Amino acid sequence: MVALVRTVAYLGLEARAVEVQCQVAPGLPRFNLVGLPDKAVGESKERVHAALAAMGLSLPPKRITINLSPADLPKEGSHYDLPIALALLAAMGVTDAEQLGDWIAVGELALDGRIAPSPGVLLAAIHASEQEAGLICPAAQGSEARWASGVPVLAAPDLVSLLNHLKGTQRLPEPPPGEVEEPGYGPDLKQVKGQETAKRALEIAAAGGHNLLMVGPPGAGKSLMASCLPGILPPLTPGEALETSMVASVAGILEGGKISRQRPFRAPHHSASMAALTGGGLRVKPGEVSLAHLGVLFLDELPEFQRAVLDSLRQPIETGKVDVARANAHVSFPARVQLVAAMNPCRCGHLGDPALACSRAPRCAADYQSKVSGPMLDRIDLHVEVDPVSAADLALPPPAEGSAEVAARVAAARAIQTARFADTGARTNAELDGDALERFAKPDEAGQKLLMQAAQAMRLSARGYTRMLRVARTIADLAGAEQVGRIHVAEALSYRRAAPRA
Repeated sequence: MVALVRTVAYLGLEARAVEVQCQVAPGLPRFNLVGLPDKAVGESKERVHAALAAMGLSLPPKRITINLSPADLPKEGSHYDLPIALALLAAMGVTDAEQLGDWIAVGELALDGRIAPSPGVLLAAIHASEQEAGLICPAAQGSEARWASGVPVLAAPDLVSLLNHLKGTQRLPEPPPGEVEEPGYGPDLKQVKGQETAKRALEIAAAGGHNLLMVGPPGAGKSLMASCLPGILPPLTPGEALETSMVASVAGILEGGKISRQRPFRAPHHSASMAALTGGGLRVKPGEVSLAHLGVLFLDELPEFQRAVLDSLRQPIETGKVDVARANAHVSFPARVQLVAAMNPCRCGHLGDPALACSRAPRCAADYQSKVSGPMLDRIDLHVEVDPVSAADLALPPPAEGSAEVAARVAAARAIQTARFADTGARTNAELDGDALERFAKPDEAGQKLLMQAAQAMRLSARGYTRMLRVARTIADLAGAEQVGRIHVAEALSYRRAAPRA
């Protein structure tokens, strides 16, 4: 007899259909698992064997073959435990094989028969919705699966209760719907003393989704201002929240089925590897740039990152996605992030202070800053110098304007962009390109003349020219101006670093 149970394989944010086929045939007792399983999948037969033993069931003394079809698709992860166990139980006649045809199953099995959480349940639920099937998943992830509308969900705590429900002797409760967490804000901009230029650049970056680099001595407040950014960004829309939750689900960090409207804020340490930052590894997982999708990726101590690791971000920053190519898989993850970086002007950090600067200044500054490649810097829209904060500045009372006031202006500018780009694929000014850039960001005659003069004097690349237009469009939106003017172009240019001369 051959029993069939449906499950999924995850390739990036795509769930592909997999059929678990189980045959129990006469022959020498043996348990074979085929269909390109990885180490975790190959070990599932031991977990399944132990879980059945915990239920008081023993494997039949026959030849058991489990095939994961299609056989040429690599299978990774522990979520195959439950469908393998169900297919085996159906082949043994313990449960109805025909009844299982209406369900897609995912979940890891504990040795005592409990069904443990596994990554990717939200993607499996969306796939089940597309296939007009129900989903069998761990009880702890029932709320997560409920986010896929119209999908019948069986959230079982253990294998015994699941079998009893399928037989009709027990009724599993319907899992509660997932909760939406409102944004929880971090530090307030009122905590930042002085730094008006940097705070203005932070507001522009938030309003248009632009990349930002802050350069200044230690203790000037760069990290504090970066941590204030989530508090002035607008919350995620329902569609955007679902996008970020799908990435979190694949990474296994979506807890309790809760979807947050807080924009992601990821701040990896500078010792992070290329796979940790962009994604990959033996089992391909999303990296920090994908976990920060539609949010902020903060890179503190920018030159301390390995140069190859930093340069691996160049393509994701430009295209908004990461393509991880391996010999056995080609996976894409979304990576539409806002990059915020901070760095010291030199290794000692006190380049502008003769009393504290090292003896190698200014040569040490050139050596230190050259660790970040020119093409990487060219992808950063706003470059701002952060001045040191004196004791007199710290003694001043808190500024009258904080995150709430800045967030209101940012929200107004984002609302203008949402209405403007309704018929395009762009979300913010940072995504403007091609005809849309010409249509929405073209400056007036005076602004165009200034931009052309500056482009020649500052030796702006084509990318730099485009990014200046985007920033100028955002500054105009913050001012409520319909067309980009000379004053908006001038301010945008003040945040741009000129190309180094040979």
